[in-house]
Amino acid sequence: MNDCIKTLMSHRSYRKYIEKEVDDKDLNIILSAAQAAPSWIHGQQVSIITVKEKTRKTKLAELCGNQEHIKQAPVFLLFCADFYRAKLASELEGNSFEAIDDIDSVIVGATDVGIALANAITAAESLGLNIVPIGGIRRNPLEVITLLELPKYVIPISGLCIGYGTEDPGLNPRLPKEAVIHNEKYNHEQMSYLKQYNETYREDQLKKGNKDVTWTKRISEFYRASHYNNQYADVPEMLRQQGFLCKDVKKDGAV
Repeated sequence: MNDCIKTLMSHRSYRKYIEKEVDDKDLNIILSAAQAAPSWIHGQQVSIITVKEKTRKTKLAELCGNQEHIKQAPVFLLFCADFYRAKLASELEGNSFEAIDDIDSVIVGATDVGIALANAITAAESLGLNIVPIGGIRRNPLEVITLLELPKYVIPISGLCIGYGTEDPGLNPRLPKEAVIHNEKYNHEQMSYLKQYNETYREDQLKKGNKDVTWTKRISEFYRASHYNNQYADVPEMLRQQGFLCKDVKKDGAV
């Protein structure tokens, strides 16, 4: 097993950080690794906002649901799906920009962000740094857009804390491979794997001093109600404001 694979297999999410700056050289390597990620049509539909200023990090921590680790981490990266440059390219070439109305644009942007984010995580951890991704950046996306002056056709997807973590949280056990890896076609018979994993997950939580809960209990509680009605209520408005209409295009091409 080479060093890259070892890094990938030993990932942990750190939510506490010491007061130690990240070297600019290391940060540049991380950003370069993220930018080197593949993207749809080589459109490079990703932008990364680097945030170090304490007041701005404090505000972002508040907007993300009062996540203290965003304030503690010396560097916070905001990963955005970015079609602003595609719009400028369209203007430069005198072309229309109708594809932005397709829901697939949102999928493309989110996918490109995910790949770039994964590159950044691997690069950071390979340099001995610690991280935690932040999905809560979408809790108050309209305010995030204003705070960071994001133009139309740019949407915040995920954040990333980078720094030197403390209190190693340990590895989280993963689902059985049989539940995740499917040969040739999807395997619908997964209940036994989930029951098996519930015991593994529960034992791990108790060992770490957390509450007694199974994986299916935790996940089902999370998904039982629409997040649009509470924590992520502004996401639909954010998409519309930023120019992502997600129109329902019928087979004949008519909207």
